Amino acid sequence: MRAAVLGRPVGHSLSPLLHRAAYAALGLDDWTYDALDVGAEDLPVLLAGLGEEWRGFSVTMPCKQAAADVADVVEPLPRLLHAANTLVRTEAGWRAENTDVLGVGTTLQQAGVTSVDRAAIVGAGGTAAAAAVALASLGATHVDVVVREPGRAGDLLRVLDTLGVPTTVVSLASAVVDAEVVVSTVPVGGQPAVARLPWTAEQTVLDVLYDPWPTPLATAVTEAGGTVVGGLEVLFWQATAQVELMTGQPAPLVAMRGALDAAVGHR
Repeated sequence: MRAAVLGRPVGHSLSPLLHRAAYAALGLDDWTYDALDVGAEDLPVLLAGLGEEWRGFSVTMPCKQAAADVADVVEPLPRLLHAANTLVRTEAGWRAENTDVLGVGTTLQQAGVTSVDRAAIVGAGGTAAAAAVALASLGATHVDVVVREPGRAGDLLRVLDTLGVPTTVVSLASAVVDAEVVVSTVPVGGQPAVARLPWTAEQTVLDVLYDPWPTPLATAVTEAGGTVVGGLEVLFWQATAQVELMTGQPAPLVAMRGALDAAVGHR
């Protein structure tokens, strides 16, 4: 059986590490997991030419929207987000799933966030939309959308509107983020501007980045006395769900955690 992570670039991905550790712990000696450098435009041809030995894919940028478009069966969550981070072989063809929402939600809960009132999302890309669903599932009654260019927040606002969560769009240049729970999805280049925001000790901030770590945002939140958690946790929890979807077996959490900790410790 074969599986892989798809994306471009993909060489930095830690998904092979996590999935291979899971296969070893589960005794799946005939399973392999690779990293395939694939662009969104390549995805339809790739999937059409694969044999039955291919059982699943983790999907990263820039292929998540294409994965939702090309799948034979699209679950409600990736349909809402118009993004799939997982493809699973079924009798009906390739099924699109999204485990990013579970990854964000579980990470927040592990950080002590069991419920949310007012939340904020910094950034408006695909990960921000997944964060919106996770925050709504934790009970968010209002979400501030903090973006550099408000005109680019359309997809995120559509998701929040569908979920029935009231929103306020705030320009990053003039933002004061006072929400109790904040999810930042901004890339490395946008970190300095986010780090300069006035953070407080009462806030829990999830920064979905993990390399390099700590990010400027993580350092700023820590210095303010707040709670910060990084994207490695999101990566871990979304991968555990992918392992279960692809193999049909419970994810070996201890083995996967051990492999991730060892790899990060040697960086």
